[in-house]
Amino acid sequence: MDHKSGNYIFTSESVTEGHPDKICDKISDSLLDNFISQDKNSKVAMETMVTTGLVAVAGEVKSNATVNYQEIIRKTIQDIGYDDSRIGFDFKSCGIIVAVGSQSADIRMGVEREKDEDQGAGDQGLMFGYATSETDEFMPMPIYYAHKLTKRLAEVRKNKSLDFIRPDGKSQVSVRYEKSQPVEISSIVVSTQHSDDVSQERLTDAVIDEVIKKVIPAELINSSTKFFINPTGRFVIGGPNGDTGLTGRKIIVDTYGGMGRHGGGAFSGKDPSKVDRSGSYMARFIAKNIVASGLAKKCEVQIAYAIGVADPVSVMANTFGTGIYNDETISKTVSSVFNLRPYSIVKTLDLLKPIYARTSNYGHFGRTEDGFTWEQTVKIAELKETAKELNKSMVTV
Repeated sequence: MDHKSGNYIFTSESVTEGHPDKICDKISDSLLDNFISQDKNSKVAMETMVTTGLVAVAGEVKSNATVNYQEIIRKTIQDIGYDDSRIGFDFKSCGIIVAVGSQSADIRMGVEREKDEDQGAGDQGLMFGYATSETDEFMPMPIYYAHKLTKRLAEVRKNKSLDFIRPDGKSQVSVRYEKSQPVEISSIVVSTQHSDDVSQERLTDAVIDEVIKKVIPAELINSSTKFFINPTGRFVIGGPNGDTGLTGRKIIVDTYGGMGRHGGGAFSGKDPSKVDRSGSYMARFIAKNIVASGLAKKCEVQIAYAIGVADPVSVMANTFGTGIYNDETISKTVSSVFNLRPYSIVKTLDLLKPIYARTSNYGHFGRTEDGFTWEQTVKIAELKETAKELNKSMVTV
């Protein structure tokens, strides 16, 4: 395939909520939600590890909240679907270790200020946001449909229409592009944990009929599309019994499936004073509004911070040659329209709410549910007007 001409195949993956790493993300974010629901100014950095029969939680917290770790952890595991030791993990009997301490006074000194609006960034770092016009949700097609598949796997498991499906699973979608536009899906991989008594033939037929064909539009599949269903032939041992899980180990699944760049910081378990999370949400908000406004067909936004400093050290917009104005104009438009100080980001996106457990599975972006405020396209008119005026002034100069 010739990438320069825009002819290529791009692949992205997703994982189910029963995947060991995603169990950890959901536990970390469920604990964060509990802290924020009691004390919206809680400062939380929560990490989780799961392995056979064990959950370990560690982190740093500054909060007035009182949290029942055991109750929240066990309820989260139960909701995911690990409720029987026969499937490898059981919320009732798993061991739980909690080692949570106080937030570093040095970090707190960098974040807290006399005036709220002067709040510094909780860490140094660079964050990316990305949007593309190739789907209605302004997400890259490969990751968008990979998430659809894993979410559907969870649905057919929980409603028991496929009662042999177990919580752990993965999907992978390969999309063929011509002239940088998606034209078909060339292959789909679905691997799902299953009961010991189901045949490979029944599993394959059921996944194709009740999962793939229910969420992938027929026009994207043709006779050359390849399906790989549990290609190893067996996936009975799964979840924490099959693999150790850690918070923050699925950052590409969480974002754009590799289509847009990633600054390296994970999201789950972090309160919004951490710009790893809030800055990435804001960068997505900006990129999506730029594409939705028609200023570009594709946009990537980078924001970078120094710890303890409110204003970003750099802001960049890259439209990959698809912008109606040059990238310098669009970058200046971003800086003019959006207040990128951490306090303002939290206020603009209304982030001091217990919304985070919902983000921990099936991607943080491209979601239409309530609470995903960074997906709102409310800056279109202001962006168009500001970009037009800035372009005029730059041309005049």
